[in-house]
Amino acid sequence: MDLENAARDWRADGFVILPAFIPAEELTPAASELNLLFPSPEGFHDGTDPRRNRFIGDEFAGIDTFPFASTEISLLAVNHRILALAQTLLDDSDVHIYTAEAWAKYTSACDYDQDLHRDYLNHTVLVPSTAPGCQQLEMFVLLCDVPEELGPPHLLSRAHTGDIPAVPNWFLRPGHDSAWRYSDDSGSPQMYGAEVSGAGPAGTVIAFEAGTFHRGTQLTAARGARYSMHLGFRPSGLSWGQRAGWAARSFEREWVAFVHRATPRQLQTFGFPPPGHPYWTPQTLTGMALRYPELDLTPWSPSAPTPQRS
Repeated sequence: MDLENAARDWRADGFVILPAFIPAEELTPAASELNLLFPSPEGFHDGTDPRRNRFIGDEFAGIDTFPFASTEISLLAVNHRILALAQTLLDDSDVHIYTAEAWAKYTSACDYDQDLHRDYLNHTVLVPSTAPGCQQLEMFVLLCDVPEELGPPHLLSRAHTGDIPAVPNWFLRPGHDSAWRYSDDSGSPQMYGAEVSGAGPAGTVIAFEAGTFHRGTQLTAARGARYSMHLGFRPSGLSWGQRAGWAARSFEREWVAFVHRATPRQLQTFGFPPPGHPYWTPQTLTGMALRYPELDLTPWSPSAPTPQRS
């Protein structure tokens, strides 16, 4: 799909589904290292992987956070196609990534069927906005084929939710109830009947805004497994959108391995000042050479030509 068409659909519906957006040749290096993070389907279902018990009984126990044990998976989070999509949807040439998670789910490990909800409660200290320059973007990236029986996310178009206030945040399935002020226990068959499935082949990207209602669904395939990433982007100046502080883990070997292989554009997404920024002085360049000894600092050198913004 053309990125401008994707942006049109994203603005109209609050989401866009891009089947096989990441081509196989760019996805395979990351997918081939999933074993560094998670059990294989066989390892989980046969009980031969000692990591198996971690995933039992808690749908969120299958989440690993950036930086990942696999540098290839870390690099995929800021793949050039993903960054181009984020820039187009947010209409901003300087986007920052504020969350990156890899997620494994296994049939019968736990209940993955969720109520329709928005993610804003742990993605911003405010509430979602549709004003230009004030939007946050989330993405699901499917790292394997995810047909309906492997629990793809379901999403609800803004056409059905445009008048819903910021609270409640969850709309419970019929028959469920809750006294929490963020939940509505009336049930809404119309909302659940209007869901759109995000099922798709490996490399599919589902882009949605923080105010979009969506939910995870149950894995029903025998001996099934689903691997995906969940990413969050914001304009660099949008300070109220936050979920992870990268500096808290920036001394870890996985972070350093990622930095050594990342491009300046990818590193800028994590908050590195761009080439030509006043931060880059002989003093800071000397320090960076000590902290990241395998990083080519040439692009940030004062003698390097300042790149043109796109």
